[in-house]
Amino acid sequence: MISEAVPQMQSADAADSVPYSILIVDDDRSQVESLAFRLRKQGFTTVHAFDGKRGLAIAREQRPDLVLLDLILPDVDGFEVCEALVDAPETCDIPIIVVTGSERPDIVRTSRAAGCEYFVRKPFDPNVLLTLIQHAISRTGWAE
Repeated sequence: MISEAVPQMQSADAADSVPYSILIVDDDRSQVESLAFRLRKQGFTTVHAFDGKRGLAIAREQRPDLVLLDLILPDVDGFEVCEALVDAPETCDIPIIVVTGSERPDIVRTSRAAGCEYFVRKPFDPNVLLTLIQHAISRTGWAE
């Protein structure tokens, strides 16, 4: 069961806690809907963008706690989105997890070089992704 694999994370003051927010940047609407549903069941809030430019705008405006980023986007390369997030002072501390179906042989190394925290290849085990999300958020110092 997913909830056993990844317990809901809360801030030190649970009474005043706000759910962690996750930005999903992916042009596959069914993938976004599926991810958002699973994440909301775990207590996260989600926001999504179906292209890279909108993803960057949302990240700058809303400062999510984590970004799930596909690399194959209709308008800009996902690596460009990742680098822009890492380079901007207002988003540089947001962990980024690449979630992609790309088969490029150098994809993991290139993702890491662009500043992504973790890499998950589609299709993936939802429990693995949830564990990586928990780990990435806990490294920011905001989770218990």
